[in-house]
Amino acid sequence: MISGGGTGGHIYPAIAIANAWMERHPDTEIQFVGALGKMEMQKVPEAGFPIIGLPVAGLQRSLTVANLSFPIKLFKSLRKAFQIVKEFNPHVVIGVGGYASGPVLYAAQKKGIPTLIQEQNSYAGLTNKILAKRAKKICVAYPDMEQFFPIQNLVYTGNPVRKDLLKLDGKREKALQHFGLDSERKTVLILGGSLGARTLNQGVLKDMADFDRDGYQVLWQSGKFYFKEMRSEVEKSGLAHIQLREFIREMDLAYAVADVIISRAGALSVSELALVGKPVIFIPSPNVAEDHQTKNAMAFVNHQAALLLKDAEAVGQLKSTIDRVMGDPELERNLGKNIKSLAKPEAAEAIINEIEKLVA
Repeated sequence: MISGGGTGGHIYPAIAIANAWMERHPDTEIQFVGALGKMEMQKVPEAGFPIIGLPVAGLQRSLTVANLSFPIKLFKSLRKAFQIVKEFNPHVVIGVGGYASGPVLYAAQKKGIPTLIQEQNSYAGLTNKILAKRAKKICVAYPDMEQFFPIQNLVYTGNPVRKDLLKLDGKREKALQHFGLDSERKTVLILGGSLGARTLNQGVLKDMADFDRDGYQVLWQSGKFYFKEMRSEVEKSGLAHIQLREFIREMDLAYAVADVIISRAGALSVSELALVGKPVIFIPSPNVAEDHQTKNAMAFVNHQAALLLKDAEAVGQLKSTIDRVMGDPELERNLGKNIKSLAKPEAAEAIINEIEKLVA
């Protein structure tokens, strides 16, 4: 049984773990448990796995009416989690973080079923810190996580990511054609996530004429919230080397053609970019719990494996930071080499090894 979700950073590693397990053990029955109304209720069935939803929701940090229903939803979710665990009777339960993970792992631990936590971030969330006390294994994506978890149960595995990102060689020409890019220009890849990141989009808008003038081309994922507005601005500008997309599905091609990558610092993005091995400038989102993204980014910055640009400074300093990388071949080379050295390409397999030990 695999529980958790809420964001792609939780869901996609969970699906990667499930797929890797099924490759080794195709006769296994896997049951996902998520939160009703969250994206896992769509993404998990699309990946071919069944999922049951819990009515659980998060506790808002500000005082809101929604918080009044939190105890009721938590009680209902705990009761349903105990029922699901009893009926499915799994050999092991894996928690990947997110609202549903707490009730399900708690129920499994109370019933004496082995549990494994997969923590994607460099700063552990409160629920995982509590559940880790009774978990058999905690698989982490960053070193030095003993500050949050019992060291005897820690395994440094990395985050599972998509297999197609392991094979980028030879894809540049296909990528140039696919995105309509110029082979003579350096490519800046801008990634604000599927929904979009206002700061990144505003930064590109401010600097896009200068990008075009100075010989760069921009492959820009604006996200669905901002796409219409950004498309209107690009069309008005008449700039020929700004390739705007609402969402980029062919991420292997986008990574293959990029010379420098600008990205938020969600756990999954960071793990993917390590595999890519290109120079990265992280602009962490300030709107996440416990400033996770800044901590994720700093884990790489501290190893000279990426640059960090604060969200508050991105509009106005985006192009100068890119110029710093593009204008210094040694820095560009070292950033790519250092981030690649932190990659964990066999993360899913390493996690499967730990799960196998629990069910042996």
